[in-house]
Amino acid sequence: MTEINTAAETAAPHRYTAAMAADIEARWQDAWDAEGTYEAPNPSGDLAGDPELVARPKKFIMDMFPYPSGAGLHVGHPLGYIATDVFARHARMTGHNVLHTLGFDAFGLPAEQYAVQTGTHPRVSTEANMENMKVQLRRLGLGHDKRRSFATIDPDYYKWTQWIFLQIYNSWYDDEAAKARPIAELIEQFENGTREVPGATRAWGELTAAERTEVLGEYRLAYASEAPVNWCPGLGTVLANEEVTADGRSERGNFPVFKSKLRQWNMRITAYADRLLDDLDGLDWPEAIKLQQRNWIGRSEGARVDFQVGDTDAITVFTTRQDTLFGATYMVLAPEHDLVEKIVPAAWPEGTHAVWTGGHATPAEAVDAYRKQAASKSDVERQADAKEKTGVFTGAYATNPVSGERVPVFIADYVLMGYGTGAIMAVPAHDSRDFAFARAFELPMRCVVEPSDDRGTDPSTWDDAFGSYEAKLVNSANDEISLDGLGVVEAKAKITAWLADRGIGEGTVNFRLRDWLFSRQRYWGEPFPIVYDEDGVAHALPESMLPLELPEVEDYSPRTFDPNDADTQPETPLSRNEEWVNVTLDLGDGPKKYRRETNTMPNWAGSCWYELRYLDPHNDQKLVDPAIEQYWMGPREGMPTGGVDLYVGGAEHAVLHLLYARFWSKILFDLGHVSSAEPFHKLYNQGMIQAFVYRDARGIAVPAAEVEERDGAFWYEGEKVSRVLGKMGKSLKNAVTPDEICTEYGADTLRLYEMAMGPLDVSRPWDTRAVVGQYRLLQRLWRNIVDEATGEVTVTDGAADEDTLRALNKAIDGVAQDMAAMRFNTAIAKITELNNHLTKSGGPVARPVAEQLVRLIAPLAPHIAEELWHRLGHADSVVHQDFPVADPAYVVDETVTCVVQIKGKVKARLEVSPSISDADLEALALADPHVVSALGGAEIRKVIVRAPKLVNIVA
Repeated sequence: MTEINTAAETAAPHRYTAAMAADIEARWQDAWDAEGTYEAPNPSGDLAGDPELVARPKKFIMDMFPYPSGAGLHVGHPLGYIATDVFARHARMTGHNVLHTLGFDAFGLPAEQYAVQTGTHPRVSTEANMENMKVQLRRLGLGHDKRRSFATIDPDYYKWTQWIFLQIYNSWYDDEAAKARPIAELIEQFENGTREVPGATRAWGELTAAERTEVLGEYRLAYASEAPVNWCPGLGTVLANEEVTADGRSERGNFPVFKSKLRQWNMRITAYADRLLDDLDGLDWPEAIKLQQRNWIGRSEGARVDFQVGDTDAITVFTTRQDTLFGATYMVLAPEHDLVEKIVPAAWPEGTHAVWTGGHATPAEAVDAYRKQAASKSDVERQADAKEKTGVFTGAYATNPVSGERVPVFIADYVLMGYGTGAIMAVPAHDSRDFAFARAFELPMRCVVEPSDDRGTDPSTWDDAFGSYEAKLVNSANDEISLDGLGVVEAKAKITAWLADRGIGEGTVNFRLRDWLFSRQRYWGEPFPIVYDEDGVAHALPESMLPLELPEVEDYSPRTFDPNDADTQPETPLSRNEEWVNVTLDLGDGPKKYRRETNTMPNWAGSCWYELRYLDPHNDQKLVDPAIEQYWMGPREGMPTGGVDLYVGGAEHAVLHLLYARFWSKILFDLGHVSSAEPFHKLYNQGMIQAFVYRDARGIAVPAAEVEERDGAFWYEGEKVSRVLGKMGKSLKNAVTPDEICTEYGADTLRLYEMAMGPLDVSRPWDTRAVVGQYRLLQRLWRNIVDEATGEVTVTDGAADEDTLRALNKAIDGVAQDMAAMRFNTAIAKITELNNHLTKSGGPVARPVAEQLVRLIAPLAPHIAEELWHRLGHADSVVHQDFPVADPAYVVDETVTCVVQIKGKVKARLEVSPSISDADLEALALADPHVVSALGGAEIRKVIVRAPKLVNIVA
């Protein structure tokens, strides 16, 4: 084989091979970097003196932030990066000023885990990973403006992350203005008396600093509060919901996770719920992603109703079925509800059912035991439709406000603090969960919605609850109001008005969305720019003290505890650096002692605003220059809220990242820092490159590259293994690196293969054997322009023949449409068809055809295109050449096939001009010998003509 290859290389020393591709690609990557080929000018600087450049349309194209993994890239990772690069290159060639770059989302748990295991500082490992990824990405020939790249761990980047946090902290949401405003304006209203201090018996000026802090905390968009969190003693940290498995254990380490109340920072994203919903309509996003956001926000209309408990307390519930109030026979609080401690009596009330007590001597014992039990379950577990319903009576009763009946108050884990008010009125006859609970605890049920079947109105005889929005109300009347006979909509309106008149309820809107828990007990994240004085009052650091950089610590891991001890409290890595934590600062009123916040921000923080840093990455005076932000992201026709022109990434970020980034963007917009109310106007979700996973009899993955296929079965080291299609990854032993493919075929081949595998938004299986098809396309392209024996350009200055011009212009027209629509697979198919036509033609390719073919493939295979462009005699780069434009005269077919039918059956096919008239086509069809023969002299009753493709004769 080696002898054959050597002979071939001797006969064709200038053949396009992997070695030649490597040389071409490295040379042009160096040249592009040296010449700043992909640098996008900004309007307030180097564009200002160039009116022609200012007038060019712009295009801001972004990929979702990559995390610099130590495992590096496999071929699935660059799919989106190559696609945006192709799209960006086409945009440049169609006259756009294109901003396309890539940074790194570099804070996060993996680097911290590695630091805990090895003692390596997270920055050291993260920066090494970034360098490795940069080398891999550069090899792909991605046309990024490298001046604009950064990492979230750069202090001059997270200075502005901290600055944005302080903007949010120092803001409140004005419901009347429907926007965020500086907290100073709220304080001014309290001071001058135009706004009452809520719940205060004294004027603002008479309140202590701590009392003022508490009042403002109820308004600030970033605030600290006691919040139920996922506390994992075995890891020593609070976990996000996504880090907890369905069985209530930590994804990392498999430790028990408990619900615990801890003081945490939160973002008041709920204030923006309506705007986050409404503005989805103006975004060019996949409908599936919009639906996920709408469901996550979860807007529902209903009523808040107060159930009095004793003389001073009331349980407030939110319900979307306030029409069923007369059917509420008990109440349930979430175990974490604040009222639980207040309403629990010292002893069980007389007549308490034994099944309600859980076998405990007192309500306090019962509640305490059940709370511990519930704390060990995840929210997913608690919401699951378990056959056995659990709960315990608190010992307290509330009063149903419409019936006046005393109803027992339980706690049960199927009610969560994360929805509504953390309390429900239970209407067991018409809710399946309440029905099961009532059956388990022998609670009464009352039918208030008339069943449409023959089950009758006695719920004790039913197998399950009956729910309907169509039925009429029954058994729903008191001395003041009757809902009997009303439909649901009418009954809702009537009872809501009645409740509001008596001050015991009101119509309201509720959201599933909860405020964003913004604290992490970790080291590798942005420090909060917050300090606490000796009274525990929080103070924001002034901008002059930013960035607040991470200090060195000896131990990167949070302190861990007995995994089963839910009563422990976290100890963060930062808290151990006493010199950093305890500081003396002058915040404007003289030097004082303060204690720093020792939690860090979540990894989401840095990716909430990174699109803005790409615009103005070296600005150390402002978040972003307003003129630059307006130019790249400001509102314009078709984009009423502004934003990035194209944002490409995986659908796994459908909610959290996208929702958080939208939230921050709206606050910055409200405060006048940006002109775009939305960060990303157009969103495109690329599919996934999958790979076969091979497993042995034990179910353990074996190296895919070492598996043999024999007689339709798969074998590894003599043992038969199974094969399934799945994700690609190091742990599954099926990863293929881009470096491997680049070495064997070249980066342009890899780019073409990934774009040709199928529609970009569809997942597809990787097949290394199929890569050679795109390699051969490039070899044929090379041969059509360069002599493999001499290396000389073989194009001719003569004119192309008619067939070639038609093939060329059809390809140009089709590829242009495909590029604009990101149908890169079909664009490659059209280029392949054109290239094959030139190969089959045999003779030398006409120079105009060769040059247009090179420009046509340039966005997809930029290295070989640049090389051929220069070999064709051009000194400037192909990157900024005009994309070919089709000549309409050659795009339209010379003839089209017209079908002639008689009585619905095809009798003839005619080749006719596309512009033929109805009359001429009818005459031609009737004169055709096959038609004449088929008619056989029959009388023609009607001729239906649809020029140029159909003639239908009724005889």
